[in-house]
Amino acid sequence: MLRRMYNWTMALAARKTAEPWLAVIAFVESSFFLVPADVLFIPMTLARRDRAWRYALVATAASVLGGVLGWYIGHYAYEAIARPVLEFYGKQDTFEALRSSSSRDAVLLMLVTSGLAHLPPIKVVTILSGAAGVNLWLFVGSAILARGARFFALAWLLRRYGEPIQDFIERRLALIAGALAGLIIVLYFALRAA
Repeated sequence: MLRRMYNWTMALAARKTAEPWLAVIAFVESSFFLVPADVLFIPMTLARRDRAWRYALVATAASVLGGVLGWYIGHYAYEAIARPVLEFYGKQDTFEALRSSSSRDAVLLMLVTSGLAHLPPIKVVTILSGAAGVNLWLFVGSAILARGARFFALAWLLRRYGEPIQDFIERRLALIAGALAGLIIVLYFALRAA
C-alpha cells in the first residue's frame, strides 16, 4: 500500500496541474494550513529535476504571498480570524506567550527560523508578525529571504543529488515512513506533556 501511495504521489507530481497545486499549498501553509508545501515540492522536483528552479520560485512566491495574508490576518483580524485558527491548531497559548514576550527583532528572527525550518510553524509567525506590528515591507523582505533560501536550497539538493535521494527513498520507503510516523507520535506526546 505504501508503495502504491508513493507511486501515486510521484505520478501526481509529474502532472501539469501539480504546479498550481504547489502554489496553493505554499500559499495556505503560510497563513492557516497545517501541511507544508514540501509534501508536494519534493516529489515534484524528484519527478522533474529540470524544473527545480521554477518550482522553487513558485513555492517561494506563493509562500510569501500567503505570509502577507497571515500578516494581514494578525494585524487587522486577530480576534475574528487569527484566534480561531490558532485555537484550532492548539497554538493559541504558544502564540500569546510569544506575543507578550517577543520584541519585533525576535519576531523577525522567528520568521527566518520558521521560514527555514518550520520552527515555530510559519503560520504562527506570520500572524504574530501582523499582530506585533512588524513593518510589512521588512516582513516581506525577511520572508523572501527565508522561504527563498529554503526552497532554492532544497531545489539545489534535489537537482544535484536527486537520483541517489530518490533511490534511497524507494529502497527504504517502509523504514522511512515508519521512522517518520514514530517521530510524529513522539513529538505529539512530548508537546502534550509540555
